[in-house]
Amino acid sequence: MSDPEPERTSPLHAVHSGLGASFTDFAGWQMPVRYTSDLAEHAAVRTAAGIFDLSHMAEILVYGRDAGVFLDTAMAGMLSTIDLMQAKYSLLLTESGGILDDVVVYRLGDTTFLVVANAGNRDAAAAALSERAAGFEVTVDDQSDDYALIAVQGPNSRAILEQTAGITELGLPLDELTYYRATDAFFEGVPLLVARTGYTGEDGFELYLRTTAAVPLWHALESAGAQHGLVPAGLASRDTLRLEAGMPLYGHELDTGTQPAQAGLGRVVSLSKDTDFIGRSAVEAGPAENARVLVGLVSEGRRAGRAGYPVVSGETVIGAVTSGALSPTLGHPIMMAYVEPSHAEPGTALVVDVRGTPIPATVTPLPFYRRKK
Repeated sequence: MSDPEPERTSPLHAVHSGLGASFTDFAGWQMPVRYTSDLAEHAAVRTAAGIFDLSHMAEILVYGRDAGVFLDTAMAGMLSTIDLMQAKYSLLLTESGGILDDVVVYRLGDTTFLVVANAGNRDAAAAALSERAAGFEVTVDDQSDDYALIAVQGPNSRAILEQTAGITELGLPLDELTYYRATDAFFEGVPLLVARTGYTGEDGFELYLRTTAAVPLWHALESAGAQHGLVPAGLASRDTLRLEAGMPLYGHELDTGTQPAQAGLGRVVSLSKDTDFIGRSAVEAGPAENARVLVGLVSEGRRAGRAGYPVVSGETVIGAVTSGALSPTLGHPIMMAYVEPSHAEPGTALVVDVRGTPIPATVTPLPFYRRKK
């Protein structure tokens, strides 16, 4: 019997311990779930700024003469045509059209791309890309162990980055960096990728750099953020933030048994491209006729259905909750759930079985929360 894999820790683990963080296992990593209060950390991101350690995410470099056309074949989206330093959300599909992982792809050069995958899918994503690279002049290089990833999210995030000591040689001023675009920079002489991306529904930035510079960058951001309400934020607040923003989480809303159209991600699949891609035939055929689709649910009171709780119409179970919480921003329960398509119309009255207690809920469009521009 082999020994279990040891839990991994972020290059910022000692920093989190010093801040009094509580830790949880996440995809085999010990990551901070909270520092003080989930609600306080959530509110800080909505009103000021929060700083997150996302170093558990996977960074896979894809480069070579065929890199663009290879990614068009390996993924559901059209990646070969994105601009230099543009980011694009895409999907790795199985042959049966299920979602192997959802990723963000950055074009770093004419023939160089960075694929950012979920921590729990690092091995599966890297293996799928490597297998699909056969016949292409391309290299797939999993560099996850060399990267740290720090996110600053919230309305004050740009001001914080602009005042962070040590960030120099920005290729583009931050006020000109639009959503889902990135720019090169340096932090104390170490190459830094600054991307205007995030997973909270707020304005913000994600910063990629070598692990050796992660601790100094975290402290520099903390120092600059002291006058802007910046607080360290853990995975618990990140989850409620992304839920309010209607953003799916792999393992909850997405998995290999779910096709993009069921998850409301049909727009991510480029069926107009000439290139064949893994899963294309299955996606074109579509899911089964009565396959469940993802919806938002809202209810009153304080109790929200959690993942796996049944969704009921009359006496019939017609779906299940995938994520749910009492929304800190909106003040009422919100949930995402897969339900039969006949019950997916906004305004449809349903019931969520919360540990034997029927809780009335209403189908509502996603997202639940949208920031003011």
